[in-house]
Amino acid sequence: MHLEELRTLLARHARPDWTTAIDGVLISKVDRADPPEPSMSGTVLAVIAQGAKRLALGDRVYEYGAGQYLIASVDLPVTGQFTRADAEHPALGFGLVLEPSAVAELLLQAGPGDTPRTGTGVPSGIAVSDAPPALLDAVVRLLRLLDEPRDRAVLAPLVKREILWRLITGEQGAAVRQLGLADSGLSHVSRAVRWIRQHYAEPFRVEDVARLSGMSVSAFYRNFQAVTAMSPIQFQKQIRLQEARLLLATHPNDVTGVGYDNPSQFSREYRRQFGAPPSRDAARLRDSARTPAAILP
Repeated sequence: MHLEELRTLLARHARPDWTTAIDGVLISKVDRADPPEPSMSGTVLAVIAQGAKRLALGDRVYEYGAGQYLIASVDLPVTGQFTRADAEHPALGFGLVLEPSAVAELLLQAGPGDTPRTGTGVPSGIAVSDAPPALLDAVVRLLRLLDEPRDRAVLAPLVKREILWRLITGEQGAAVRQLGLADSGLSHVSRAVRWIRQHYAEPFRVEDVARLSGMSVSAFYRNFQAVTAMSPIQFQKQIRLQEARLLLATHPNDVTGVGYDNPSQFSREYRRQFGAPPSRDAARLRDSARTPAAILP
C-alpha cells in the first residue's frame, strides 16, 4: 500500500529540475535507461518507488529497486545508471538531503540506550537496505504535505525529523549517526574529502591530509578506503576528471587549472573514465540535457 501511494505522489509532483515545495526534498522521474553518468552523490537518503538503479563507487557496485533505500553519508564521486526505466513505467524516486546538524540534534535529544551501539569500524559512505514500512509511511506522509500548503510549514519539519530518526535507528543507522558526530571516523574522512575537493588541482602529500583530518597515516588510509572505496590519490583523480568534464561542456578548448600537465595522460584517463575522447564527449554534453543527479532515485 505504501509503495502504491508513493508512486502516485511522486508521479504527480515530479518537476523537470527535481525540486519540490519542501526544502531538501527531491523527486525524480526518469523515463529512459541512459548510459552510466558520473556525478557527486551529495549526502542523501534516496528511496525508489518504481524502476531500478545501479551505482558504482570505486570498485563497489550498488543496485537498488522498488521498496529499497540508499544512504550516502559522504559527498562522493559516483557513476549512476537507471537499469529499469521507460516511458510507460518511469523510474520514480524520493530524495531527502541529510544535514549533519539535524542528525546531531536528534542524537543529543535521544535518551541513553535509545540508539543502537555504534561499532568500532568506519562504515562505507554508501549503503543500501530494504525500506521498512515505518520509513515508507513517513515518506508518504511528507509527500502528502505537497498537497496541503496550509500544513506544510509546520508539519514538514516534524515528519523530516521522524524520517531521520527512522534512519538513525535503522539498519544503516551507523553511517547516519556518524554523520552527526564531530569526532567520528566518518567525519574525519569527510573533512579530508572536502579538502581534496577544494584543492583538487594541487598536488598533495597524504601525510599532510591525514594530519588535517586528525588521524595517523595508517588510520587515514584504512578509513578513507573503507568510506570511499578509493585511495586519496584515486579520489583526487576522479574529482579532477569530473571538473574537467564540467569545463569542457561550456569551454571546449580550456581545461587548464584542473591539475593535468600532460595532455596525452589527460586524454587517456578521460577516455577511460567517460568512454570517449574529451572533444567528442564535450560535444555530446552540449547537445544533450544533463541528468540532475546520479544518485537519485
